[in-house]
Amino acid sequence: MRFLHTTRLVLLGVILAALVITYAVFSRTGVTDFLGDGTALQAWFQQLGPVGPLAIIGLLALAIVLSPIPSAPIALAAGAAYGHTVGTLYVVLGAELGAVIAFAIARLAGKVTVQRWFGPRLSRTMIGSQNTLMWIVFLSRLLPFISFDMVSYAAGITPLRLWRFLIATLAGIVPASFLLAHFGAEMASGEYRRIATTLLLLGALSFGIALWRRRASRQD
Repeated sequence: MRFLHTTRLVLLGVILAALVITYAVFSRTGVTDFLGDGTALQAWFQQLGPVGPLAIIGLLALAIVLSPIPSAPIALAAGAAYGHTVGTLYVVLGAELGAVIAFAIARLAGKVTVQRWFGPRLSRTMIGSQNTLMWIVFLSRLLPFISFDMVSYAAGITPLRLWRFLIATLAGIVPASFLLAHFGAEMASGEYRRIATTLLLLGALSFGIALWRRRASRQD
């Protein structure tokens, strides 16, 4: 038992050290700023050829695990470089992978450790049955103003099973991933009327879900 505990701590330490070093290198070399430039990212992905999709998936996963790295420009660049459908697929894969990694890190770290990082409010917002937790994760994925990263870490310190987390996350990120990829593709094509339509749809979706959640909470 003690050996397993020690092994878990060592593994967690290695993961955290790797993340800290990665972010420090990205910050000092200007990679973080580059990842915020959607136009430059689009050109880079296309230059990478067959490796481009792997770069999108890996960078999106890293952006979710490391919150300071922006994820939206990567998703937009994916749509601009590969179009609506294929771009959405890459964005979904990257977001799902990043969510799983964050979930696993939180579960590996344990509830007490994660609460020290982010505060006790994480556990208060993620309490409930398996079905309730799934709904919370699913709905949070639909709302762009709720931190995708924080929800992934928070879910890891709840009793929510991994397979339920995977399903709820996957179902919730598909609409937002499509809208981001679609928006990126339209920006690349210069169809500004369609861009405006996409923004209106995204705003209407967010407002509708927020309104529904508010009414549901009042009824409870």
